[in-house]
Amino acid sequence: MTPGPTPDDQQAQPQQPQRTVHIGSVTGSAFAVGDHNTVTQHQHAGPADEAQAELLRAVQELRADLARFVTSDDTEVLDAELVSVVDEIETSGAAAPGRLARLQQALTAAGTVTGTLASGVAVAEALRALLGG
Repeated sequence: MTPGPTPDDQQAQPQQPQRTVHIGSVTGSAFAVGDHNTVTQHQHAGPADEAQAELLRAVQELRADLARFVTSDDTEVLDAELVSVVDEIETSGAAAPGRLARLQQALTAAGTVTGTLASGVAVAEALRALLGG
């Protein structure tokens, strides 16, 4: 008969690593994972009009497409501007003209990558509609 583990044996075993959960995006829900957690739900304004909603959709698609490419300085700047536009539309309902102009500049600078993507063209068209150019 083999004796069971002693308290000393249990203490000598290595600790298991902390487990983490990463969630990319959740819409319209609140949930918690794990012990001793806190649930916080944030309500965002959403797009103010259809033009801003179209820009938001195009920006999200472009971000997903850019994730498949090797990053460069231009694509990193573009991605940062895309994130800022998403945040601004989701928080206040619309991206301000200055933010849109910065996105347009970043899109132009990364043109060798974005010009071949349907999502890049969609962002450029949405910007033209909003900036009138």
